[in-house]
Amino acid sequence: MKIKFFTWLAIFICVSWAANAQSEKLNWWNPQTATFPVIEGQAWPKEMKNPYDRLPARAENQVRDAVWTLSNQSAGLMIRFRANASQIKIRYIVGGKHALPHMPATGVSGVDLYAIASDGDWRWCAGKYAFGDTIVYGFKNLEPNDTYHKKGREYRLFLPLYNSVKWMEIGTSEGSEFTPLPVRPDKPVVIYGTSIAQGGCASRPGMAWTAILGRKLDHPLINLGFSGNGRLEKEVVDMIAEVDAKIFVLDCLPNLTIRPGAALPVTAEEVKKRILSTVNTLRSKHPDTPIALAEHAGYTDEAINPQSKHFYVEINELLRGAFQQLKSEGMGNIYLIPKADFGLDIEGTVDGTHPNDVGMMSYAEGYEKHIRNILHEYKGEVSTTKPSTQLRELNNYDWEMRHKEVLELNTKSAPATIVIGNSITHFWGGLPKGPRATDEDSWNSTFGSNSRNQGYGWDRIENVLWRVYHGELDGFFAKNILVNIGTNNLHLNTDEEIVAGWTLLIDALKYRQPKARITMIGIYPRRNQEQRVATLNEKLALLTGQTNVVYIDPGKVFLQKDGKIDESLFSDGLHPNAKGYTVLGREIQPFIK
Repeated sequence: MKIKFFTWLAIFICVSWAANAQSEKLNWWNPQTATFPVIEGQAWPKEMKNPYDRLPARAENQVRDAVWTLSNQSAGLMIRFRANASQIKIRYIVGGKHALPHMPATGVSGVDLYAIASDGDWRWCAGKYAFGDTIVYGFKNLEPNDTYHKKGREYRLFLPLYNSVKWMEIGTSEGSEFTPLPVRPDKPVVIYGTSIAQGGCASRPGMAWTAILGRKLDHPLINLGFSGNGRLEKEVVDMIAEVDAKIFVLDCLPNLTIRPGAALPVTAEEVKKRILSTVNTLRSKHPDTPIALAEHAGYTDEAINPQSKHFYVEINELLRGAFQQLKSEGMGNIYLIPKADFGLDIEGTVDGTHPNDVGMMSYAEGYEKHIRNILHEYKGEVSTTKPSTQLRELNNYDWEMRHKEVLELNTKSAPATIVIGNSITHFWGGLPKGPRATDEDSWNSTFGSNSRNQGYGWDRIENVLWRVYHGELDGFFAKNILVNIGTNNLHLNTDEEIVAGWTLLIDALKYRQPKARITMIGIYPRRNQEQRVATLNEKLALLTGQTNVVYIDPGKVFLQKDGKIDESLFSDGLHPNAKGYTVLGREIQPFIK
Protein backbone atom coordinates (compact mmCIF):
# COMPACT_ATOMS: atom_id res chain seq x y z
CA MET A 1 0.00 0.00 0.00
CA LYS A 2 2.83 2.38 0.89
CA ILE A 3 4.52 1.70 -2.45
CA LYS A 4 1.29 2.48 -4.35
CA PHE A 5 0.79 5.63 -2.29
CA PHE A 6 4.27 6.97 -3.05
CA THR A 7 3.90 5.97 -6.71
CA TRP A 8 0.67 7.95 -7.01
CA LEU A 9 2.23 10.84 -5.09
CA ALA A 10 5.16 10.92 -7.49
CA ILE A 11 2.81 10.86 -10.48
CA PHE A 12 0.75 13.68 -8.96
CA ILE A 13 3.85 15.80 -8.37
CA CYS A 14 5.07 15.24 -11.93
CA VAL A 15 1.68 16.07 -13.43
CA SER A 16 1.41 19.21 -11.27
CA TRP A 17 4.90 20.24 -12.23
CA ALA A 18 4.16 19.68 -15.91
CA ALA A 19 0.93 21.67 -15.68
CA ASN A 20 2.73 24.48 -13.91
CA ALA A 21 5.54 24.42 -16.47
CA GLN A 22 2.92 24.62 -19.22
CA SER A 23 1.35 27.69 -17.57
CA GLU A 24 4.80 29.25 -17.19
CA LYS A 25 5.53 29.47 -20.92
CA LEU A 26 6.56 33.08 -21.42
CA ASN A 27 8.16 35.28 -24.02
CA TRP A 28 11.06 37.27 -22.55
CA TRP A 29 12.27 40.77 -23.41
CA ASN A 30 15.41 42.50 -22.17
CA PRO A 31 15.16 46.33 -22.15
CA GLN A 32 18.83 46.51 -23.15
CA THR A 33 17.91 45.06 -26.56
CA ALA A 34 15.57 47.95 -27.41
CA THR A 35 16.47 50.04 -30.46
CA PHE A 36 15.11 53.23 -28.83
CA PRO A 37 15.29 54.60 -25.26
CA VAL A 38 12.86 52.74 -23.00
CA ILE A 39 14.19 53.49 -19.49
CA GLU A 40 12.38 56.61 -18.36
CA GLY A 41 13.91 58.75 -15.63
CA GLN A 42 17.40 59.07 -17.16
CA ALA A 43 18.42 62.59 -18.15
CA TRP A 44 21.45 61.33 -20.10
CA PRO A 45 20.24 58.07 -21.73
CA LYS A 46 23.04 57.98 -24.30
CA GLU A 47 25.83 58.51 -21.75
CA MET A 48 25.23 55.71 -19.25
CA LYS A 49 28.12 53.57 -18.04
CA ASN A 50 25.66 50.98 -16.75
CA PRO A 51 22.18 50.60 -18.28
CA TYR A 52 20.28 51.45 -15.09
CA ASP A 53 22.40 54.36 -13.79
CA ARG A 54 21.07 57.85 -13.09
CA LEU A 55 24.13 60.03 -13.82
CA PRO A 56 26.23 59.96 -17.01
CA ALA A 57 29.49 58.02 -17.14
CA ARG A 58 31.56 61.22 -17.04
CA ALA A 59 30.12 61.97 -13.59
CA GLU A 60 32.28 59.21 -12.11
CA ASN A 61 35.30 61.49 -12.34
CA GLN A 62 33.46 64.70 -11.44
CA VAL A 63 31.28 64.00 -8.38
CA ARG A 64 32.23 62.52 -5.02
CA ASP A 65 32.48 58.72 -4.84
CA ALA A 66 29.44 58.52 -2.56
CA VAL A 67 27.28 60.40 -5.06
CA TRP A 68 28.50 58.29 -7.97
CA THR A 69 27.79 55.05 -6.10
CA LEU A 70 24.27 56.22 -5.21
CA SER A 71 23.68 57.23 -8.83
CA ASN A 72 24.10 53.56 -9.78
CA GLN A 73 20.91 52.81 -7.83
CA SER A 74 17.82 52.83 -10.02
CA ALA A 75 15.55 55.11 -7.95
CA GLY A 76 12.93 56.75 -10.13
CA LEU A 77 13.63 54.68 -13.23
CA MET A 78 10.57 53.26 -14.94
CA ILE A 79 9.84 51.09 -17.98
CA ARG A 80 6.60 51.33 -19.98
CA PHE A 81 5.09 48.66 -22.20
CA ARG A 82 1.75 47.50 -23.58
CA ALA A 83 0.54 43.96 -23.16
CA ASN A 84 -2.63 41.90 -23.27
CA ALA A 85 -1.11 39.11 -21.19
CA SER A 86 -2.84 37.32 -18.33
CA GLN A 87 0.56 36.74 -16.75
CA ILE A 88 3.63 38.97 -16.45
CA LYS A 89 6.88 38.00 -14.79
CA ILE A 90 9.93 40.13 -13.99
CA ARG A 91 13.33 38.59 -13.28
CA TYR A 92 16.46 40.56 -12.52
CA ILE A 93 19.74 40.71 -10.60
CA VAL A 94 20.84 43.50 -8.25
CA GLY A 95 24.28 44.44 -7.01
CA GLY A 96 23.77 45.04 -3.29
CA LYS A 97 22.02 43.86 -0.16
CA HIS A 98 18.34 43.20 -0.61
CA ALA A 99 17.16 45.15 2.45
CA LEU A 100 18.21 47.85 4.92
CA PRO A 101 17.65 47.83 8.70
CA HIS A 102 14.86 50.41 8.42
CA MET A 103 13.56 49.63 4.92
CA PRO A 104 12.15 46.36 3.51
CA ALA A 105 13.52 44.41 0.58
CA THR A 106 10.40 45.22 -1.43
CA GLY A 107 11.39 48.91 -1.36
CA VAL A 108 15.15 48.60 -1.48
CA SER A 109 15.36 45.93 -4.20
CA GLY A 110 11.80 45.23 -5.35
CA VAL A 111 9.87 46.36 -8.40
CA ASP A 112 6.34 47.72 -8.64
CA LEU A 113 3.91 47.23 -11.52
CA TYR A 114 1.06 49.61 -12.36
CA ALA A 115 -1.38 49.51 -15.26
CA ILE A 116 -3.40 52.21 -17.00
CA ALA A 117 -6.88 51.28 -18.19
CA SER A 118 -8.10 52.38 -21.61
CA ASP A 119 -10.08 55.21 -19.97
CA GLY A 120 -6.90 56.49 -18.27
CA ASP A 121 -7.57 55.09 -14.78
CA TRP A 122 -4.63 53.75 -12.77
CA ARG A 123 -4.49 50.12 -11.58
CA TRP A 124 -1.99 48.50 -9.21
CA CYS A 125 -0.82 44.90 -9.77
CA ALA A 126 -0.13 42.68 -6.76
CA GLY A 127 2.73 40.27 -7.43
CA LYS A 128 4.27 37.27 -5.71
CA TYR A 129 7.99 37.72 -5.21
CA ALA A 130 11.04 35.66 -4.32
CA PHE A 131 14.38 37.23 -3.38
CA GLY A 132 17.48 35.25 -4.27
CA ASP A 133 20.52 35.59 -6.51
CA THR A 134 17.92 36.31 -9.18
CA ILE A 135 14.87 38.21 -7.91
CA VAL A 136 11.56 37.14 -9.43
CA TYR A 137 8.20 38.91 -9.37
CA GLY A 138 5.17 37.13 -10.79
CA PHE A 139 1.85 38.75 -11.67
CA LYS A 140 -0.90 36.25 -12.51
CA ASN A 141 -4.61 36.25 -13.31
CA LEU A 142 -4.42 39.67 -14.94
CA GLU A 143 -7.42 40.82 -16.96
CA PRO A 144 -5.81 40.95 -20.42
CA ASN A 145 -8.04 43.62 -21.97
CA ASP A 146 -10.54 46.36 -21.30
CA THR A 147 -13.85 46.48 -23.14
CA TYR A 148 -12.76 48.54 -26.15
CA HIS A 149 -10.30 46.27 -27.99
CA LYS A 150 -8.11 43.20 -27.54
CA LYS A 151 -4.71 44.87 -27.63
CA GLY A 152 -4.27 45.20 -23.88
CA ARG A 153 -3.25 48.21 -21.86
CA GLU A 154 -0.20 50.19 -20.81
CA TYR A 155 1.95 48.99 -17.90
CA ARG A 156 4.56 50.95 -15.97
CA LEU A 157 7.28 49.10 -14.09
CA PHE A 158 9.01 51.06 -11.31
CA LEU A 159 12.55 49.85 -10.53
CA PRO A 160 14.34 49.38 -7.16
CA LEU A 161 14.91 52.46 -5.01
CA TYR A 162 18.14 51.56 -3.19
CA ASN A 163 19.85 48.96 -5.33
CA SER A 164 21.61 48.78 -8.67
CA VAL A 165 20.00 46.65 -11.37
CA LYS A 166 22.55 44.61 -13.27
CA TRP A 167 20.27 42.67 -15.61
CA MET A 168 16.52 42.44 -16.16
CA GLU A 169 13.97 40.64 -18.33
CA ILE A 170 10.20 41.02 -18.64
CA GLY A 171 8.18 37.94 -19.51
CA THR A 172 4.62 37.85 -20.84
CA SER A 173 2.27 34.98 -21.60
CA GLU A 174 3.14 33.07 -24.75
CA GLY A 175 0.86 34.13 -27.59
CA SER A 176 0.04 37.51 -26.06
CA GLU A 177 0.92 40.88 -27.56
CA PHE A 178 3.81 42.85 -26.06
CA THR A 179 4.99 46.28 -27.20
CA PRO A 180 7.82 48.25 -25.51
CA LEU A 181 7.00 51.95 -25.31
CA PRO A 182 9.56 54.71 -25.83
CA VAL A 183 10.48 57.32 -23.26
CA ARG A 184 7.85 60.06 -23.39
CA PRO A 185 8.90 63.26 -25.20
CA ASP A 186 7.62 65.68 -22.52
CA LYS A 187 10.04 67.81 -20.55
CA PRO A 188 10.63 66.11 -17.19
CA VAL A 189 10.07 67.23 -13.64
CA VAL A 190 13.60 67.17 -12.13
CA ILE A 191 14.01 66.47 -8.41
CA TYR A 192 17.33 67.03 -6.62
CA GLY A 193 17.25 65.86 -3.03
CA THR A 194 18.21 63.51 -0.24
CA SER A 195 17.33 59.99 0.88
CA ILE A 196 13.72 61.11 1.23
CA ALA A 197 13.60 61.98 -2.46
CA GLN A 198 15.48 58.82 -3.38
CA GLY A 199 12.68 56.83 -1.74
CA GLY A 200 13.65 56.04 1.84
CA CYS A 201 11.68 54.40 3.38
CA ALA A 202 8.85 53.47 1.01
CA SER A 203 7.55 49.90 1.24
CA ARG A 204 7.76 49.53 -2.54
CA PRO A 205 9.12 51.68 -5.41
CA GLY A 206 5.74 53.00 -6.49
CA MET A 207 5.16 54.46 -3.03
CA ALA A 208 8.16 56.81 -3.09
CA TRP A 209 6.75 60.35 -3.09
CA THR A 210 8.53 61.07 -6.35
CA ALA A 211 6.80 58.09 -8.01
CA ILE A 212 3.42 59.08 -6.58
CA LEU A 213 3.93 62.64 -7.81
CA GLY A 214 4.93 61.36 -11.25
CA ARG A 215 1.67 59.42 -11.48
CA LYS A 216 -0.43 62.33 -10.20
CA LEU A 217 1.07 64.80 -12.69
CA ASP A 218 1.61 62.14 -15.39
CA HIS A 219 4.83 63.81 -16.46
CA PRO A 220 8.22 62.12 -16.84
CA LEU A 221 10.18 62.57 -13.63
CA ILE A 222 13.92 62.40 -13.01
CA ASN A 223 14.84 61.40 -9.46
CA LEU A 224 18.23 62.76 -8.46
CA GLY A 225 17.84 62.05 -4.77
CA PHE A 226 21.09 60.86 -3.18
CA SER A 227 20.83 59.34 0.27
CA GLY A 228 22.78 61.51 2.75
CA ASN A 229 24.33 63.40 -0.16
CA GLY A 230 21.82 65.94 -1.41
CA ARG A 231 24.14 68.82 -0.62
CA LEU A 232 23.68 71.37 -3.42
CA GLU A 233 27.21 70.64 -4.64
CA LYS A 234 28.45 72.57 -7.66
CA GLU A 235 29.54 69.44 -9.54
CA VAL A 236 26.06 67.94 -9.29
CA VAL A 237 24.23 71.22 -9.87
CA ASP A 238 26.22 71.88 -13.05
CA MET A 239 25.05 68.53 -14.42
CA ILE A 240 21.45 69.11 -13.42
CA ALA A 241 21.60 72.43 -15.25
CA GLU A 242 22.17 70.47 -18.48
CA VAL A 243 18.64 69.06 -18.32
CA ASP A 244 15.84 70.76 -20.25
CA ALA A 245 13.34 70.47 -17.40
CA LYS A 246 9.69 71.37 -17.05
CA ILE A 247 10.44 72.41 -13.47
CA PHE A 248 13.40 72.06 -11.10
CA VAL A 249 12.64 71.02 -7.53
CA LEU A 250 15.32 71.44 -4.85
CA ASP A 251 14.71 69.43 -1.65
CA CYS A 252 18.14 69.17 -0.05
CA LEU A 253 17.75 70.82 3.35
CA PRO A 254 17.62 67.56 5.39
CA ASN A 255 21.27 66.98 4.38
CA LEU A 256 22.31 70.55 5.17
CA THR A 257 21.14 70.97 8.77
CA ILE A 258 23.69 72.61 11.03
CA ARG A 259 24.43 70.24 13.88
CA PRO A 260 27.43 68.90 15.81
CA GLY A 261 28.97 65.78 14.30
CA ALA A 262 27.10 66.05 11.00
CA ALA A 263 28.57 64.22 8.01
CA LEU A 264 28.83 67.59 6.30
CA PRO A 265 29.85 70.29 8.80
CA VAL A 266 28.42 73.52 7.37
CA THR A 267 27.80 77.02 8.63
CA ALA A 268 24.73 79.16 8.06
CA GLU A 269 26.72 81.28 5.63
CA GLU A 270 27.78 78.21 3.65
CA VAL A 271 24.22 76.86 3.39
CA LYS A 272 22.85 80.18 2.17
CA LYS A 273 25.70 80.48 -0.30
CA ARG A 274 24.93 77.03 -1.73
CA ILE A 275 21.24 77.85 -2.10
CA LEU A 276 21.95 81.12 -3.91
CA SER A 277 24.62 79.57 -6.12
CA THR A 278 22.39 76.62 -7.09
CA VAL A 279 19.43 78.78 -8.06
CA ASN A 280 21.60 81.25 -9.98
CA THR A 281 23.29 78.42 -11.89
CA LEU A 282 19.96 76.92 -12.93
CA ARG A 283 18.54 80.31 -13.84
CA SER A 284 21.55 81.24 -15.95
CA LYS A 285 21.02 78.15 -18.12
CA HIS A 286 17.21 78.17 -17.99
CA PRO A 287 15.87 81.75 -17.88
CA ASP A 288 12.18 80.74 -17.95
CA THR A 289 12.04 77.36 -16.20
CA PRO A 290 10.27 77.34 -12.81
CA ILE A 291 12.41 76.55 -9.77
CA ALA A 292 10.75 75.33 -6.56
CA LEU A 293 12.60 75.42 -3.23
CA ALA A 294 11.26 73.05 -0.59
CA GLU A 295 11.51 73.72 3.11
CA HIS A 296 12.61 70.96 5.47
CA ALA A 297 9.43 68.98 6.23
CA GLY A 298 10.46 68.52 9.87
CA TYR A 299 10.83 65.60 12.24
CA THR A 300 7.87 63.71 13.68
CA ASP A 301 9.36 63.56 17.21
CA GLU A 302 9.67 67.34 17.52
CA ALA A 303 6.92 67.58 20.15
CA ILE A 304 9.03 65.54 22.57
CA ASN A 305 12.50 66.39 21.25
CA PRO A 306 13.02 70.19 21.11
CA GLN A 307 16.46 69.80 19.51
CA SER A 308 14.90 68.18 16.43
CA LYS A 309 12.67 71.22 15.99
CA HIS A 310 15.62 73.58 16.33
CA PHE A 311 17.50 71.92 13.47
CA TYR A 312 14.74 72.25 10.88
CA VAL A 313 13.54 75.68 12.05
CA GLU A 314 17.06 77.06 11.64
CA ILE A 315 17.58 75.66 8.16
CA ASN A 316 14.13 76.77 6.98
CA GLU A 317 14.82 80.32 8.15
CA LEU A 318 18.01 80.27 6.08
CA LEU A 319 16.06 79.11 3.02
CA ARG A 320 13.45 81.83 3.45
CA GLY A 321 16.20 84.43 3.76
CA ALA A 322 17.87 83.22 0.57
CA PHE A 323 14.51 83.13 -1.21
CA GLN A 324 13.74 86.68 -0.15
CA GLN A 325 17.13 87.84 -1.41
CA LEU A 326 16.61 86.20 -4.80
CA LYS A 327 13.19 87.78 -5.16
CA SER A 328 14.49 91.20 -4.10
CA GLU A 329 17.18 90.91 -6.78
CA GLY A 330 14.45 90.58 -9.39
CA MET A 331 14.51 86.85 -10.02
CA GLY A 332 11.17 85.55 -11.24
CA ASN A 333 9.55 82.14 -11.57
CA ILE A 334 10.96 80.83 -8.29
CA TYR A 335 8.72 79.42 -5.60
CA LEU A 336 8.92 78.39 -1.96
CA ILE A 337 7.08 75.29 -0.69
CA PRO A 338 6.52 75.69 3.07
CA LYS A 339 6.94 72.90 5.61
CA ALA A 340 3.27 72.99 6.61
CA ASP A 341 2.14 71.90 3.15
CA PHE A 342 3.89 68.53 3.47
CA GLY A 343 1.58 67.71 6.36
CA LEU A 344 3.78 65.17 8.17
CA ASP A 345 2.31 63.97 11.47
CA ILE A 346 3.49 61.51 14.10
CA GLU A 347 2.35 58.51 12.01
CA GLY A 348 4.24 59.62 8.91
CA THR A 349 7.79 58.33 9.35
CA VAL A 350 9.76 55.18 10.09
CA ASP A 351 12.36 56.81 12.32
CA GLY A 352 11.27 60.41 12.79
CA THR A 353 12.94 61.46 9.53
CA HIS A 354 12.28 59.05 6.67
CA PRO A 355 8.65 58.83 5.53
CA ASN A 356 6.71 55.60 5.57
CA ASP A 357 3.98 55.19 2.94
CA VAL A 358 1.65 57.53 4.83
CA GLY A 359 4.35 60.20 4.92
CA MET A 360 5.23 59.63 1.26
CA MET A 361 1.64 60.33 0.27
CA SER A 362 1.67 63.53 2.36
CA TYR A 363 4.83 64.67 0.58
CA ALA A 364 3.37 63.90 -2.85
CA GLU A 365 0.11 65.72 -2.14
CA GLY A 366 1.98 68.80 -0.91
CA TYR A 367 4.14 68.86 -4.01
CA GLU A 368 1.23 68.24 -6.38
CA LYS A 369 -0.69 71.19 -4.96
CA HIS A 370 2.21 73.59 -5.58
CA ILE A 371 3.44 72.20 -8.88
CA ARG A 372 -0.03 72.26 -10.42
CA ASN A 373 -0.28 75.92 -9.46
CA ILE A 374 3.20 76.70 -10.75
CA LEU A 375 2.63 74.92 -14.09
CA HIS A 376 -0.97 76.09 -14.37
CA GLU A 377 -2.15 72.49 -14.67
CA TYR A 378 -5.23 72.56 -12.50
CA LYS A 379 -7.63 69.69 -11.93
CA GLY A 380 -10.98 69.41 -10.22
CA GLU A 381 -13.09 66.77 -8.50
CA VAL A 382 -15.27 65.49 -11.36
CA SER A 383 -13.97 63.35 -14.23
CA THR A 384 -14.21 66.13 -16.84
CA THR A 385 -11.72 68.19 -14.81
CA LYS A 386 -9.16 65.43 -14.24
CA PRO A 387 -6.69 65.36 -17.15
CA SER A 388 -6.22 61.81 -18.40
CA THR A 389 -5.01 59.75 -21.32
CA GLN A 390 -7.11 57.23 -23.22
CA LEU A 391 -6.55 54.13 -25.35
CA ARG A 392 -10.09 53.36 -26.45
CA GLU A 393 -9.55 53.03 -30.20
CA LEU A 394 -6.23 51.25 -30.60
CA ASN A 395 -7.64 49.14 -33.44
CA ASN A 396 -7.94 52.27 -35.60
CA TYR A 397 -5.14 54.54 -34.41
CA ASP A 398 -2.59 54.93 -31.63
CA TRP A 399 -3.56 57.83 -29.31
CA GLU A 400 -0.07 58.26 -27.85
CA MET A 401 1.55 58.13 -31.28
CA ARG A 402 -0.83 60.79 -32.59
CA HIS A 403 0.10 63.02 -29.65
CA LYS A 404 3.76 62.55 -30.54
CA GLU A 405 3.06 63.38 -34.20
CA VAL A 406 1.27 66.59 -33.21
CA LEU A 407 4.21 67.68 -31.06
CA GLU A 408 6.69 66.94 -33.86
CA LEU A 409 4.63 68.79 -36.47
CA ASN A 410 4.25 71.81 -34.22
CA THR A 411 8.02 71.90 -33.74
CA LYS A 412 8.66 71.77 -37.49
CA SER A 413 5.97 74.24 -38.50
CA ALA A 414 3.91 76.45 -36.21
CA PRO A 415 0.24 76.22 -37.24
CA ALA A 416 -1.86 79.34 -37.71
CA THR A 417 -5.12 77.50 -37.03
CA ILE A 418 -5.65 74.65 -34.58
CA VAL A 419 -8.81 72.57 -34.54
CA ILE A 420 -9.27 70.54 -31.34
CA GLY A 421 -11.87 67.83 -31.07
CA ASN A 422 -12.83 64.17 -31.14
CA SER A 423 -13.36 61.72 -34.00
CA ILE A 424 -15.63 64.16 -35.86
CA THR A 425 -12.63 66.48 -36.24
CA HIS A 426 -10.11 63.63 -36.50
CA PHE A 427 -11.80 62.03 -39.52
CA TRP A 428 -12.40 65.28 -41.43
CA GLY A 429 -8.93 65.88 -42.96
CA GLY A 430 -5.71 67.82 -42.43
CA LEU A 431 -2.48 66.92 -40.64
CA PRO A 432 -1.46 64.75 -38.95
CA LYS A 433 -3.40 62.31 -41.08
CA GLY A 434 -5.97 60.15 -39.39
CA PRO A 435 -7.10 56.63 -40.32
CA ARG A 436 -9.36 58.29 -42.90
CA ALA A 437 -10.06 61.75 -44.33
CA THR A 438 -13.75 61.99 -45.18
CA ASP A 439 -13.54 65.38 -46.91
CA GLU A 440 -10.01 66.71 -47.30
CA ASP A 441 -11.11 69.44 -49.73
CA SER A 442 -13.61 71.03 -47.35
CA TRP A 443 -11.04 70.85 -44.53
CA ASN A 444 -8.54 72.83 -46.58
CA SER A 445 -11.10 75.36 -47.81
CA THR A 446 -12.38 75.86 -44.25
CA PHE A 447 -9.21 75.97 -42.17
CA GLY A 448 -6.44 76.60 -44.71
CA SER A 449 -3.25 74.75 -45.46
CA ASN A 450 -1.43 76.02 -42.35
CA SER A 451 -3.79 74.27 -39.95
CA ARG A 452 -3.38 71.45 -37.47
CA ASN A 453 -5.94 68.72 -36.87
CA GLN A 454 -5.84 68.02 -33.14
CA GLY A 455 -8.91 65.84 -33.16
CA TYR A 456 -8.55 62.39 -31.55
CA GLY A 457 -11.08 59.62 -31.96
CA TRP A 458 -13.03 58.88 -28.75
CA ASP A 459 -11.65 61.93 -26.93
CA ARG A 460 -13.49 63.49 -24.04
CA ILE A 461 -12.96 66.86 -22.36
CA GLU A 462 -10.53 65.40 -19.83
CA ASN A 463 -8.40 63.92 -22.64
CA VAL A 464 -8.12 67.29 -24.38
CA LEU A 465 -7.17 68.83 -21.03
CA TRP A 466 -4.32 66.28 -20.72
CA ARG A 467 -3.11 67.07 -24.23
CA VAL A 468 -3.11 70.81 -23.55
CA TYR A 469 -1.17 70.22 -20.32
CA HIS A 470 1.34 68.08 -22.23
CA GLY A 471 2.59 70.48 -24.83
CA GLU A 472 0.21 70.53 -27.80
CA LEU A 473 -0.11 74.33 -27.57
CA ASP A 474 3.40 75.13 -26.35
CA GLY A 475 6.29 76.82 -28.13
CA PHE A 476 4.42 78.89 -30.72
CA PHE A 477 1.60 81.42 -31.13
CA ALA A 478 -1.48 80.43 -33.12
CA LYS A 479 -3.98 82.87 -34.65
CA ASN A 480 -7.08 80.69 -34.29
CA ILE A 481 -7.98 77.86 -31.92
CA LEU A 482 -11.33 76.18 -32.49
CA VAL A 483 -12.61 73.60 -30.02
CA ASN A 484 -15.46 71.14 -30.43
CA ILE A 485 -15.48 68.66 -27.56
CA GLY A 486 -17.99 67.06 -25.23
CA THR A 487 -20.11 64.68 -27.28
CA ASN A 488 -18.28 61.66 -25.83
CA ASN A 489 -19.06 62.90 -22.31
CA LEU A 490 -22.82 62.89 -22.84
CA HIS A 491 -23.38 59.31 -21.64
CA LEU A 492 -21.09 59.70 -18.62
CA ASN A 493 -21.50 63.20 -17.23
CA THR A 494 -24.16 65.65 -16.17
CA ASP A 495 -24.51 69.00 -17.88
CA GLU A 496 -22.92 70.65 -14.85
CA GLU A 497 -19.89 68.34 -15.03
CA ILE A 498 -19.46 69.04 -18.74
CA VAL A 499 -19.60 72.81 -18.13
CA ALA A 500 -17.01 72.41 -15.35
CA GLY A 501 -14.69 70.65 -17.82
CA TRP A 502 -15.20 73.33 -20.44
CA THR A 503 -14.45 76.02 -17.86
CA LEU A 504 -11.11 74.49 -16.90
CA LEU A 505 -10.24 73.86 -20.55
CA ILE A 506 -10.91 77.45 -21.60
CA ASP A 507 -8.68 78.65 -18.77
CA ALA A 508 -5.88 76.32 -19.93
CA LEU A 509 -6.23 77.50 -23.54
CA LYS A 510 -6.13 81.18 -22.64
CA TYR A 511 -3.06 80.74 -20.42
CA ARG A 512 -1.03 78.92 -23.10
CA GLN A 513 -2.23 80.87 -26.14
CA PRO A 514 -2.98 84.41 -24.91
CA LYS A 515 -2.73 85.89 -28.42
CA ALA A 516 -5.01 83.41 -30.17
CA ARG A 517 -8.67 83.91 -31.03
CA ILE A 518 -10.28 81.07 -29.11
CA THR A 519 -13.59 79.81 -30.49
CA MET A 520 -15.71 77.24 -28.67
CA ILE A 521 -17.92 75.36 -31.11
CA GLY A 522 -21.21 74.01 -29.82
CA ILE A 523 -21.59 70.23 -29.67
CA TYR A 524 -22.87 69.00 -33.03
CA PRO A 525 -26.38 67.51 -32.98
CA ARG A 526 -26.57 63.73 -32.87
CA ARG A 527 -29.32 61.21 -33.34
CA ASN A 528 -31.81 61.02 -30.43
CA GLN A 529 -29.92 63.60 -28.36
CA GLU A 530 -30.80 66.77 -30.24
CA GLN A 531 -32.59 68.41 -27.31
CA ARG A 532 -29.90 67.77 -24.73
CA VAL A 533 -27.25 69.05 -27.13
CA ALA A 534 -29.26 72.23 -27.67
CA THR A 535 -29.59 72.77 -23.91
CA LEU A 536 -25.87 72.20 -23.34
CA ASN A 537 -24.96 74.58 -26.13
CA GLU A 538 -27.00 77.31 -24.46
CA LYS A 539 -24.87 76.79 -21.35
CA LEU A 540 -21.68 76.86 -23.42
CA ALA A 541 -22.77 80.17 -24.96
CA LEU A 542 -23.24 81.64 -21.48
CA LEU A 543 -19.86 80.31 -20.37
CA THR A 544 -18.04 81.87 -23.33
CA GLY A 545 -19.61 85.20 -22.45
CA GLN A 546 -18.27 84.90 -18.91
CA THR A 547 -14.79 83.86 -20.06
CA ASN A 548 -14.56 86.29 -23.00
CA VAL A 549 -14.00 83.79 -25.81
CA VAL A 550 -15.93 83.33 -29.06
CA TYR A 551 -18.89 80.94 -29.38
CA ILE A 552 -20.38 79.58 -32.62
CA ASP A 553 -22.99 76.92 -33.27
CA PRO A 554 -22.50 75.77 -36.88
CA GLY A 555 -24.01 72.37 -36.09
CA LYS A 556 -27.49 73.85 -36.48
CA VAL A 557 -27.00 73.29 -40.19
CA PHE A 558 -27.52 69.57 -39.50
CA LEU A 559 -31.04 70.06 -38.12
CA GLN A 560 -34.35 69.83 -39.93
CA LYS A 561 -37.37 72.00 -39.15
CA ASP A 562 -38.65 69.41 -36.67
CA GLY A 563 -35.41 69.69 -34.62
CA LYS A 564 -34.14 66.26 -35.64
CA ILE A 565 -30.88 65.69 -37.53
CA ASP A 566 -30.90 65.42 -41.30
CA GLU A 567 -29.78 61.82 -41.73
CA SER A 568 -28.61 62.51 -45.28
CA LEU A 569 -25.69 64.50 -43.83
CA PHE A 570 -24.45 61.71 -41.52
CA SER A 571 -22.86 58.32 -41.90
CA ASP A 572 -24.11 56.97 -38.56
CA GLY A 573 -26.16 59.66 -36.81
CA LEU A 574 -23.01 61.13 -35.24
CA HIS A 575 -20.21 61.48 -37.83
CA PRO A 576 -20.92 63.64 -40.89
CA ASN A 577 -20.45 62.16 -44.33
CA ALA A 578 -18.61 64.10 -47.06
CA LYS A 579 -21.70 66.19 -47.82
CA GLY A 580 -22.14 66.91 -44.11
CA TYR A 581 -18.55 68.07 -43.71
CA THR A 582 -18.93 70.34 -46.72
CA VAL A 583 -21.99 72.15 -45.36
CA LEU A 584 -20.40 72.29 -41.87
CA GLY A 585 -17.23 73.81 -43.30
CA ARG A 586 -19.22 76.54 -45.05
CA GLU A 587 -20.76 77.51 -41.71
CA ILE A 588 -17.40 77.65 -39.91
CA GLN A 589 -15.27 79.31 -42.59
CA PRO A 590 -16.53 82.90 -42.06
CA PHE A 591 -15.37 82.74 -38.44
CA ILE A 592 -11.73 81.90 -39.28
CA LYS A 593 -9.70 85.02 -38.55
